Amino acid sequence: MGTTPSSPSSPSPAPSPPSSPRRTELLDACYGYLLEHGLTGLSLRPLAAATGTSPRVLLYLFGSKDELLRQLLARARHEQVAMMAAVLAEPAGADIAARAGCDGFDALVERLWTFFSAPEQRPTVRLTYEAFLLSLSHDPGPWAGFAGEAAREWLDLLVRAQPPGTPPALAEARATRALALIRGLLLDLLACAEPQRAQSALTVETGPQAFPTPSPPPGTAPR
Repeated sequence: MGTTPSSPSSPSPAPSPPSSPRRTELLDACYGYLLEHGLTGLSLRPLAAATGTSPRVLLYLFGSKDELLRQLLARARHEQVAMMAAVLAEPAGADIAARAGCDGFDALVERLWTFFSAPEQRPTVRLTYEAFLLSLSHDPGPWAGFAGEAAREWLDLLVRAQPPGTPPALAEARATRALALIRGLLLDLLACAEPQRAQSALTVETGPQAFPTPSPPPGTAPR
């Protein structure tokens, strides 16, 4: 059973039963399976076998494969937002604070990068990008809206993390830039596995002072 979503002409699946301890337990187990195996080629039979159940039970508890996928992606989004909120709530270390911007927002961005770029977060980050690409395809099916919803959740946290009194337009622009920077570098990290290069791109200073004009070689006539 592949990952092809139901076609628009397919009948709407029956609503899944209300939440129960068994449903929650299986959702947790299925999420762990996704972190290890990813979304591509996901099939109910091996998923059920790995989580100690059967495809029939999964379909009963979640209504359909598409609904199970939607629940798993919602779980992925909510877990990332919870982790992000916890990281933002931590006090900044002295080394990061010393490199912070004028109001500390740069320190928050660096702290988020440090957390999400850690090797133990790689399965979560990889799953997020896989879901992003699927949600942006021509026929997103159960993944529809994942990228936009995740982006809005991150932006909301980054806006609210800025000091009181920050003009709304400025707060949103800074949050947007920070989100693009972190996510772009995380994608680079997944592709190239060069953490030091990605880290240097996050903290590099830009502008004339950061890249002064080199002195001409001795004996070169000035222009």
